[in-house]
Amino acid sequence: MSEAMPDAPEGTGEPGAEAYDSTGPLGVVREATGLPAVDGLLERLGEVDGLPADGHLAVYEDVHRGLRAELTSLDERPAPASRPHDPRS
Repeated sequence: MSEAMPDAPEGTGEPGAEAYDSTGPLGVVREATGLPAVDGLLERLGEVDGLPADGHLAVYEDVHRGLRAELTSLDERPAPASRPHDPRS
């Protein structure tokens, strides 16, 4: 059983595609992660709403660089803490 696909908005060429104003913000909701560094980077994506299209790339690249750095930092493990000498050994 297949569900009927709604007709595509005129000019999109894709069944079920929703029409949107390509000149305005997309209205994508960014949810907080609880990690201040990551949340700050994700909030930065909102800056593109006020920029012309040719300014988006710089913001996207900066956010991508920051997110990669955050992920890389997860691989860095702290050195094991030195344990005090056990006099029984």
